[in-house]
Amino acid sequence: MPRFVDTHCHLALEPLSTDVEAVLARAREAGVGACLSIGTTLEDSRANVELARRHPMVHAAVGVHPNESEAVTDATWAALDTLAQDPSVVAIGEVGLDFYRDRASEDAQRRTLSRCLALAQRRGLPVVLHCRNAYDELLQLLRREAQAPVRGLVHCASGPAAFIRGALDLGLSISFAGNVTFPNAAALRELVPLVPDERLLIETDAPFLAPQPVRGKPNEPAYVAHTAAFLAQQRGTTVEALGALTTRNAEHLFKFPDRRR
Repeated sequence: MPRFVDTHCHLALEPLSTDVEAVLARAREAGVGACLSIGTTLEDSRANVELARRHPMVHAAVGVHPNESEAVTDATWAALDTLAQDPSVVAIGEVGLDFYRDRASEDAQRRTLSRCLALAQRRGLPVVLHCRNAYDELLQLLRREAQAPVRGLVHCASGPAAFIRGALDLGLSISFAGNVTFPNAAALRELVPLVPDERLLIETDAPFLAPQPVRGKPNEPAYVAHTAAFLAQQRGTTVEALGALTTRNAEHLFKFPDRRR
């Protein structure tokens, strides 16, 4: 069975959080060897670290989603810095810019992202980047404030081709989620061939964006297999080869520790 890594899920969110053991069992049955559970707030980040401590196949990312930027305090940063030192934490995220919604001002988002980048650099961790309707702005901020090449990924790939090329030029990897399988996602599928093999990753963004074969259900890590099969077809390869490729890429980027002992 192919082995996959779900590089972006939210196991601390309902309905996944109500029965994580069953969710992970189904993931293993589908060939998923590891999951990266993503933080969006301090509380969410703490919950992900606790989950990762209990489940060796789960790794944690800690951070502040751009839409949560207005609530950040100095105490938040101190707590995130402490969490980032936990052995289960392999990334800072999800962080970035989201100018689609107005839950946080653009200035607050930029300040939060800047501090998240600094935290990632200080702790030697990659970043998991969210970007929506802020493509030029994100690239400009990264060029100005991040140390090139930037270690991390753009999650749930979207935006114009120029954004994807710019992210790749900075050194970032690109991850595709279940929405690439949607019938109306022709523009998104045009991004798939832009990503070289060594920068390609896959994710679910569970419980959101269930891929087309299970669309309408809550997404979960097991369903990353559907996205992998679709991308394999798009790239003219086998699902086994794509699974192996993206697993190697994820392990190289996140340097997953072996916590089975």
